[in-house]
Amino acid sequence: MSYDTDFKSLDGERTRLPLPDAAAQAHSARLQGVIAEEMADNGGRLSFARFMELALYAPGLGYYSGGSLKLGAEGDFMTAPEWSSLFSRCLARQVAQVLVALGGGDVLEVGGGSGLMAADILESLLADDCLPHRYYILELSADLRDRQQTLLKKRLPHIQDRIIWLERLPEPGFHGVIVANELLDSLPVHVFTITETGAAELYVERRDGQWSWCQGEPSSAVLSERIEDLQQAENLPIGYTSEINLAADSWVASMAEILAAGMLLLIDYGFPRREYYHPERNRGTLMCHYRHRAHGEPFILVGLQDITAHVEFTAIAEAAYAAGMKVAGYTTQAAFLLAQGITEFLNEADDELTRLQLAQQIKKLTMPHEMGDLFKVLALTRDFDEPLRGLALRDMRDHL
Repeated sequence: MSYDTDFKSLDGERTRLPLPDAAAQAHSARLQGVIAEEMADNGGRLSFARFMELALYAPGLGYYSGGSLKLGAEGDFMTAPEWSSLFSRCLARQVAQVLVALGGGDVLEVGGGSGLMAADILESLLADDCLPHRYYILELSADLRDRQQTLLKKRLPHIQDRIIWLERLPEPGFHGVIVANELLDSLPVHVFTITETGAAELYVERRDGQWSWCQGEPSSAVLSERIEDLQQAENLPIGYTSEINLAADSWVASMAEILAAGMLLLIDYGFPRREYYHPERNRGTLMCHYRHRAHGEPFILVGLQDITAHVEFTAIAEAAYAAGMKVAGYTTQAAFLLAQGITEFLNEADDELTRLQLAQQIKKLTMPHEMGDLFKVLALTRDFDEPLRGLALRDMRDHL
């Protein structure tokens, strides 16, 4: 398959994607063979959730497990910690507040990315004499884990005994802070559509050597009930297509199971339910990233591109409440960072050029048309009632 032909991107403009080299195309072909084999074993189709799961996480072949460079200027996309260390330094202030109130504790970062966020958080906590007993990083990608270890050994060689990598969740009884930045958007989603005869799930099949959509009954009773509830509550019209993330519900429940006291802090792009399933958002939120180009074609570059969907934060809050956690706050990334005093870092600038660079970084992280409003912060707590500093400026829980 050739990938360099132009097509319509998310903003409606014609765009072109760089052609992967021969090795990358061979890698993608192997993964597609694995997907096709499982599809054949399942009657010739798979739910999109399973297709997305294999495309991203198939052992040794999926996008996050296949070893390609993903984050940063040379990868496919940039996250806030790559844009500026100010983001992680603000997170560190919120982490410190919780650790101090608890009288100490641990930090668990789920999905460590490049390791930059961990390095910046730990350096800030070290400077404030507020290091956690342990800083755990749960990372399933061997490639990313290697990058994280290299970076953290270089920047923080003297506290390596506090940094521990995990391949599974710690046992229940965790005290401290769990943080996940841009994790929920990468969990596999089911895709549904409203037809004249009712709701249908969109599956993936192989037709004439290409992946394509096909319709069928919802693949589980839970999914069917969720779609029906949405259709009634939001009065979704015929042709409306969107996503439901059942995996996120399970993920939140697993975090609640281990958290005994402290906070689960989630940062991601998305909307509350009414905005997520707005009538004008009738084609869903599926999005792919390849070489810093965003587009809506999940069936190309399989295993070579990121596939994401926006987070429906109302469902996350409901899952947390059902699992016994408290929704302590919900706000925009801009409000969270401003409440943490991000503009105070301008005072550290020794010259006008540095000050200008920091100002540009702050704008990127906080301006509404950049990352400020699309990205949200959801704080979930258990056995912790102290008001959170990062949620003090704007509380949007009534939007959920």
